[in-house]
Amino acid sequence: MQALLTIGYEGSSLEEFVSTLLEAGVTTLLDVRELPISRRKGFSKTALSEAVRAVGIDYRHERDLGSPKPIRHRLHSDGDYEHYFKSFTSYLNSQKPLLRQLAEELDGQVALMCFERDPTTCHRSVVAKHLEALTKLKTRHLGVRNGESGQRARTRVGEGLPTA
Repeated sequence: MQALLTIGYEGSSLEEFVSTLLEAGVTTLLDVRELPISRRKGFSKTALSEAVRAVGIDYRHERDLGSPKPIRHRLHSDGDYEHYFKSFTSYLNSQKPLLRQLAEELDGQVALMCFERDPTTCHRSVVAKHLEALTKLKTRHLGVRNGESGQRARTRVGEGLPTA
């Protein structure tokens, strides 16, 4: 892995999301949602994987890096982020073999993806911290650039795009 990034699609269109990935030079989108479904058009697993692959970005879904239903549901009922992150970190410790495998297997510029725009309220930040420890990389959080709908990056991944 050359770079570790995170991105959330909350409030963005598919076109804005893909454009942001291209501009950042992402080569692999790692979907860390337990359930890769969305009410937002284009962000369910099949549509999203087809959209990013069409522009040269690999897609991979890792269900076991998603926040388990009981942990998510407790957060929705009590709003206690401190408990949420503590519970998720405890769960993620059981996924160390998978995290080590990903740190070894994934190449290029990898973006961990989930829903929340703000990485401080999303479990993907915890996943990123675990991968940082394994790869010695520093995570960069991408913000989807709104208002650029329909403007696809003209260059292909890796051709003159900025690196993380």
